[in-house]
Amino acid sequence: MSNTARPAANSKHPKGLYLLFFTEMWERFGFYLMLGILFLYMTDGLKGGLGFEDGAANDWYGTYIALVYLTPFIGGLLADRIFGYRKTIIAGGSLMAAGYLTLAIPGTTAFFIALLLIIVGNGLFKPNISTLLGNLYNKPEYVKLKDSGYNIFYMGINIGAFVCNFIAAWLRNEYGWGYAFAAAGIGMIIGLITFVSGSKSLADADQMKPAQKEDMPMSRIVATIFLPALAFAAVGFFAGRIFGVENIFGSTSNDIFLFACIPVLWFYLSTYLKSSPEDKKPLGSLMYIYVVVIIFWAIFHQNGNVLTAWAERNTYREMPVAVQGITSALSLDQVVTVPTDPAEAPNDYLANLPADKMPAPGESTVLISTELFQSLNPFFVVLLSLLVVIPLFTWLGKRGKEPTTPAKIALGLFITGLSTLVMIAAVSYSNNGVDKVSAWWLVGTYAVITLGELCLSPMGLSLVSKLSPARLTAVMMGGWFLSTSIGNKLAGVLGHMGSDSTNKSLVFYINCAGP
Repeated sequence: MSNTARPAANSKHPKGLYLLFFTEMWERFGFYLMLGILFLYMTDGLKGGLGFEDGAANDWYGTYIALVYLTPFIGGLLADRIFGYRKTIIAGGSLMAAGYLTLAIPGTTAFFIALLLIIVGNGLFKPNISTLLGNLYNKPEYVKLKDSGYNIFYMGINIGAFVCNFIAAWLRNEYGWGYAFAAAGIGMIIGLITFVSGSKSLADADQMKPAQKEDMPMSRIVATIFLPALAFAAVGFFAGRIFGVENIFGSTSNDIFLFACIPVLWFYLSTYLKSSPEDKKPLGSLMYIYVVVIIFWAIFHQNGNVLTAWAERNTYREMPVAVQGITSALSLDQVVTVPTDPAEAPNDYLANLPADKMPAPGESTVLISTELFQSLNPFFVVLLSLLVVIPLFTWLGKRGKEPTTPAKIALGLFITGLSTLVMIAAVSYSNNGVDKVSAWWLVGTYAVITLGELCLSPMGLSLVSKLSPARLTAVMMGGWFLSTSIGNKLAGVLGHMGSDSTNKSLVFYINCAGP
């Protein structure tokens, strides 16, 4: 915001901001609680988890986060043109709460039903609460407070994402996986109650605008994007059998998803190739942004699989003696006991623990819970925003040297690439995973990649809305979600490749080459 801009006549934010702040805080609490322990739950075969092999867990993790970021495009269209924002948000939140609570039921059947509920629910919820927030600031008395309003809202997201992992650690250590997942559902229910209790204050912001003549009609979106994608998904399901192999891209879920993307990618490419000369330049810039987004999220969302597995198995997590009393009282630590019977399966953590640090048979060691590392990203988002990113760009802006939005995006991708070098060094120090290494390697990785996120992620979405031709705004915003979705799926594909490889740094070298 310009320093010369006069403050709005009403210096208070709209009342609906605080309602949406707490709604989103609780929704993100549930979402990131579940995401923080999802891979751990799938690979745990000793304490009530699903016992999946690493490859299968990576595939399902990638498929889940791919679909959960793809369905918002559909949910946004449904709210825009049919149901309105508040009804769509309530429906989405209800499905997500049901999904988290279903995860509390043991077994693979409940697991897959739960994922489906969460995927659909998130698609209805995620895009529309942000749209409502933006609509609150369309009134003249609030328009100059819009940026600060979004900053406040963003803090709610990070508070929920930071706190949830401590609750997850407490519940799963003290009571089991089901209680941790149920906490995510309870958090979503609290968010829904908060939203419904004050939704009347959002009535003015929940105004559907009739489709304009330049907007792409829903029927054309379905015919040119969704139906071809479903057809190619079916081809992907049978592709391996057609070519006489088990799978084309490593698993059936990969085949289905990546084949479904083919007609959608062709749609966006043909839109660019057939565009008028005046539209070709902004659309070309959007194609560049989509590629950047794919690369960034393919690396970033390995926090939930690759980095979580590294924290679980290759990182020293011994709890300092000075704080063991506190963490034990809060059940934030994991107690791992060495089996007395050699036939018993040891915990993954013990597999590469040096002999001089191995407790005697029957004795225990106290560890930092793995999911607590997931709180590093929201912690660094707040810390680096306040201490580095905002002051730096403000200082450069006053001198007329602030980088352009495309330059910030390129800088963010470069910094993301640097974060992979930290993990390459960690693998080297671990002798290719034979030994454990300090937790500071993970702390450094999260700090660097969060800095890249702050330069890239907020800028990209803003640029999409600015560059999209009016008649294609919804479709090109869908391209952002599609790119995010593909990147997320690739995070699972790369995780699977890494789990199958004897070279523990392979996935990090691929990550480094991407940017």
